[in-house]
Amino acid sequence: MTIFRLSLKAVAAAFVVAALAGVALLLARPQPIESAVLGADWECTQTAFVLTTCAPRVQQATPAVETSRKDAIRQTRG
Repeated sequence: MTIFRLSLKAVAAAFVVAALAGVALLLARPQPIESAVLGADWECTQTAFVLTTCAPRVQQATPAVETSRKDAIRQTRG
């Protein structure tokens, strides 16, 4: 059976690579940004300080169950 002993240089190199990968992931995470040009109806994110994407803000929808209950109550009262 062969046992490999890791040298101090190999452990240090693995640590550096893992640290750099962690930093790259933190920088690549999408960050919300303000866009005064598009207005409040748009939501923009910037990834890695390079790619900027914008999409219309999603409006909060009322669930269909609540809508049908409110309509049913209004119909029976009138």
